[in-house]
Amino acid sequence: MAKLLAIDGLNIVRRVYEASPEPDSDLKASIALRHAFSSFRNLLEAHAPTHVLAAFDYGGATWRHALYPRYREGRAPMPGVLREALPAFHDRLRSVGLHVLMLPEVEADDVIGTGVMRWLAEGRGDAVVATTDKDLHPLIAHGALVWDHFKGEWHDDAWVRNKFGVAPERLHDLLALMGDPTDGVPGVSKIGMKTAARLLNAYGDLDAVMAGAGILKTPLGERLRAEREILEVSRKLVQLKTDVRLGVTWNMLAYESG
Repeated sequence: MAKLLAIDGLNIVRRVYEASPEPDSDLKASIALRHAFSSFRNLLEAHAPTHVLAAFDYGGATWRHALYPRYREGRAPMPGVLREALPAFHDRLRSVGLHVLMLPEVEADDVIGTGVMRWLAEGRGDAVVATTDKDLHPLIAHGALVWDHFKGEWHDDAWVRNKFGVAPERLHDLLALMGDPTDGVPGVSKIGMKTAARLLNAYGDLDAVMAGAGILKTPLGERLRAEREILEVSRKLVQLKTDVRLGVTWNMLAYESG
C-alpha cells in the first residue's frame, strides 16, 4: 500500500532556526538549514513514504489577506538571512528526489490540505502530515495522522480531543470561536478554548452554536450576536482551502529512498 508523507517545510525550518538564541546571521541560517535537512532525511527514513509532498509558503499576500487585510499583521517576518538561504535549501531537497511545492496566493497549509484530501479521497493509502501546526490537525478527521517531529509523537483523534476538548472535525469551529492571535484571526471576544469547546460539545457545530447559544439573553449570547460577522470571517480564515490547483501528478511526487 502506498503512503503519502506531507511535510510542512517552513514549520520545520523556522522551529529549528528559532531554537537557537544566537542573533540572526548567515552562519545561523546555514547551521539551521543543515539541521532542517537532517530532519527531512530522518522523516523520510522513519516513515518510508512512497510519495512526498514537501510544501513551503510562497510568501506575500494570500487569499486570506484579501479576505481580512489584518491577517497575520502581528507575526514577525522571516529573518532576511533565512529567506535568502531558502532557494539553495530547496535545491538540496530536490537533489534527494523531493518535489518542492510553493504556490502564490495560498499557504503551505492549503497545499497540504488539498494534497492529503485528494490522496485519501482516491483511497491511495495512508497519509502522514509532519507538522506541529494545529491548523492541519482537522485532516485527522478524514483519516490522516499528524507526526510531531520535534516531540517524536503521533497525533490522532484521541490526542486532539485531549488537547483541544473537541473532535478533529470541530477544530476549525473551535479556532473560529476562540481566534488565533499568532495568525491574527479575531474570533469572538472573551471566548477562550474551554468556553469554545463547551459550546461546541453542547450544541454541535458552529451553526448550531449560533442558533442555540447565540439567541441566549446572556453576555455570551450578546457577544455571539454582536460579533456574528467577524465570526464568519474567522471561520473562513481558519478553513483549509482544499481545491488548490497543485500542478503536479502523483508520479511527480513519487519517492524512492536512495
